Amino acid sequence: MNKFPIGGVVFVRVLASYGQMVMMLSDRQDAYGHLVLDYLKKGRGQEIVEREDGLLDPSRTLPGYYLTEFRSWAAHERKAMRFVKGRVLDIGCGAGRVALYLQKKGFDVSGIDVSPLAVKVCELRGLKKVRVLSISDIGVKLGKFDTLLMFGNNFGLFGSFSRAKWLLRRLYEVTSDDARIIAESTDPYKTRDPAHLAYQKLNRSKGRMSGQIRIRVRYRTYMTPWFDYLLVSKREMRRIIVGTGWRIERFLDSAGSQYIAVIRKRSLKQDSSETSSYRRVNTQH
Repeated sequence: MNKFPIGGVVFVRVLASYGQMVMMLSDRQDAYGHLVLDYLKKGRGQEIVEREDGLLDPSRTLPGYYLTEFRSWAAHERKAMRFVKGRVLDIGCGAGRVALYLQKKGFDVSGIDVSPLAVKVCELRGLKKVRVLSISDIGVKLGKFDTLLMFGNNFGLFGSFSRAKWLLRRLYEVTSDDARIIAESTDPYKTRDPAHLAYQKLNRSKGRMSGQIRIRVRYRTYMTPWFDYLLVSKREMRRIIVGTGWRIERFLDSAGSQYIAVIRKRSLKQDSSETSSYRRVNTQH
């Protein structure tokens, strides 16, 4: 598996469903879409992730991972497939690798992404249900889902601490009683790179979470708008989840800093009780 570091982390998929953006991307802004379409047709393409402080992370090999088959996935991703059930929504589906795998396994799966060309790539590859849509626009008109997928570090789509809580409450409304979110993130603190540590310190001085990075994706002459992408430790993820109607059931670790959380829906009564207990514990400390 090819990877590249940014913000003190390792990505296996650059964001293709920009959480803060609800407008349609213009063709010039659809850098990720052009990348995966070219890679599908020509088998090559270089992706560049640019951070707001000027850090650049190029990769010629990572784009192939967006199109890879199940046998080549990271072990923790393959293991996570055991927890998928029922009707599935793949949020930020990119080139469709996860949705296509589940479709072949007989799941009723839909993919959404704000990249029009990524959606086109999914269709060319045979994904039956896929549409251009932001995470912010997920609503009851799509119906109820049993599993929400946020692979490729797409927990980052939440963007910030407060926005994550808001969106998690919204996702509560579009899911069945026994639903689960299977979401990947990266612990931003597992780095010794001075550039990343300095960026985290700057974030904290601005009142932002350490792993709240502001980036854009570039490919040839195409570039996305700037967007916030949230990377969190397990402890930070637990803090975010409290009071949203969800609970973390388990973590699936990788060999590095990435991990997947299996997040289960709970009753609002249970969640209210947990929130009160959490506040008492943190007040005592």
